[in-house]
Amino acid sequence: MSNEASGANARSADAGNLGYLALGLTLLAYGILGTGIFSGTGLKDAASVAHLVGGLTLFVAGLWQLRSGDGFTGTAFTGLGAFWATWSTAGGAGKNAAALFLLLWALLALTLTLAGWKAGLIGRLIYGLFTLSLVLSALGVLNSSGGLGKAGAWLAAVAGLAAWYSATASLTESGWGRALLPTK
Repeated sequence: MSNEASGANARSADAGNLGYLALGLTLLAYGILGTGIFSGTGLKDAASVAHLVGGLTLFVAGLWQLRSGDGFTGTAFTGLGAFWATWSTAGGAGKNAAALFLLLWALLALTLTLAGWKAGLIGRLIYGLFTLSLVLSALGVLNSSGGLGKAGAWLAAVAGLAAWYSATASLTESGWGRALLPTK
């Protein structure tokens, strides 16, 4: 059934907030569990969150954004959804393969940082910190350095907070009819 026949308008719905919430929660889980602040936890514990919330939800939100004509967030969310889905299932990768994987995805994050530069400080924080997080994580894997890995995890957590904050600011503005949280 077409959108016109059902009365629905696909262009009126925006999945950007859902995507940024999914990205924020996934980065927070990945980051916090990677820091080791919770005893007995690590990055592998974030795999199910990464697969379902980061992978599936981001990918679907990205497809929705692409369908509505938003090429930037559509590309960001589908690309990052693919990253999280792959990361969550690649537990047996060797050290060099894991580092290469992280560095290649850092290129996507860098592309998103540069492409979204004019979108504002929060967007630069999200994608810029995620880029640095992936690079530090890759270097930590290559050098068997837990310190670099933890630094990358902290950056991922801060990027996750920025993504969560962005979505929360947008949702509260929509719900309250005015800006409650500053975004500039």
